[in-house]
Amino acid sequence: MAVRKIVEGVYEIGVQHWDRRLFDELIPLPEGTSYNSYIVFGEEKTAIIDSVDPEKTHILLENLKELNVKKVDYIVSNHAEQDHSGSIPKLLDLFPNAKVVTNQKAKGFLMDLLHIEEDKFMVIKEGDKIELGGKTLTFYMTPWVHWPETMSTYLVEDGILFTCDFFGAHLATSNLFSSDDEVVYEAAKRYYAEIMMPFRVAIRRNLKKVREINPKMIAPSHGPVYKNPDFIISAYENWTSDDVKNEVVIAYVSMHGSTEMMVEKLYNSLVNLGMEVKYYNLIKADVGQYAMSLVEAATLVGASPTVLGGIHPQAAFVVSLTGALRPKLRYIGIMGSYGWGGRMVDQAKELLKGLNAEFLEPFLIKGMPKEEDLKKIDEYAKLIYEKHKELGLV
Repeated sequence: MAVRKIVEGVYEIGVQHWDRRLFDELIPLPEGTSYNSYIVFGEEKTAIIDSVDPEKTHILLENLKELNVKKVDYIVSNHAEQDHSGSIPKLLDLFPNAKVVTNQKAKGFLMDLLHIEEDKFMVIKEGDKIELGGKTLTFYMTPWVHWPETMSTYLVEDGILFTCDFFGAHLATSNLFSSDDEVVYEAAKRYYAEIMMPFRVAIRRNLKKVREINPKMIAPSHGPVYKNPDFIISAYENWTSDDVKNEVVIAYVSMHGSTEMMVEKLYNSLVNLGMEVKYYNLIKADVGQYAMSLVEAATLVGASPTVLGGIHPQAAFVVSLTGALRPKLRYIGIMGSYGWGGRMVDQAKELLKGLNAEFLEPFLIKGMPKEEDLKKIDEYAKLIYEKHKELGLV
């Protein structure tokens, strides 16, 4: 339990979930996470901005008790996903006269997800304001970061933009404010890669809006508060741009060593050409770390043996995830070893068909690679090098 003061009349009242290690039953959380909730005390009215995961509701209620909060007029919901909205029903039980402030689309989601009654809502739209007495909340729609209903709330007098998932970082920390830029940058990049990357075009539009607001602080609902908003805004502008780096990601599965021999040869050949390579055995890899590596990479090479004539199931999962994340890759290579043929290449291409990337000629061999196969891999590495050279990356 911890209540942390941001500025006069504004407190962070959420929860650090230190030992959570998986999010959405999919995303690894090596540094835990937080569910930030904020309370703003005006001279006349009080507003809570976002709540916490229902598993931690009791801590939120303890924090409100520590502040001796007797009345809440507004509960702002920037995003309807349950890790930020799930405690709203309990807050309404505690403060039955409070109104849930959100947009029309989010209202529908909250009614479906939490069964909040319709008369509990106050629906707002872009640019609407709520006066608390000496503190003014202004609302901005920031859709598709990462749900269609998401919005941000701006506390005008103190220059604080509450962005919920936007600019978040899965990071449990005792620091209220971002202090260790490297640690926060990596956590924020992981968060972007795992959650935000599929929506980078929409995010670019919302970044322009945030630049226009020009906040003094950004207070997301995961991770620390940014006293230097340019740090995280600039990072997002880089990640969401179309620019890529001279980076190759190799992701593979190998059952009997043949595919591993191929990718080891490719790795060595690329490194000898002076290229940066990130290398993942998909049976052991942290999929979040893999996703981070795709944020700025120019090329992905996926390699797999065949299983019953098709792509290895673990490779298929990661390829499917890659297709869903939609990174800004320019080139994709498919490598592998087979016993009697199969549909591996067609399956992989189908899973990746939504990516705006050029597929290199697949490189497949039968059985264990021979000396001439390994020599051809040198040529494959040179092809990737030349493709990067055409982009001006080397």
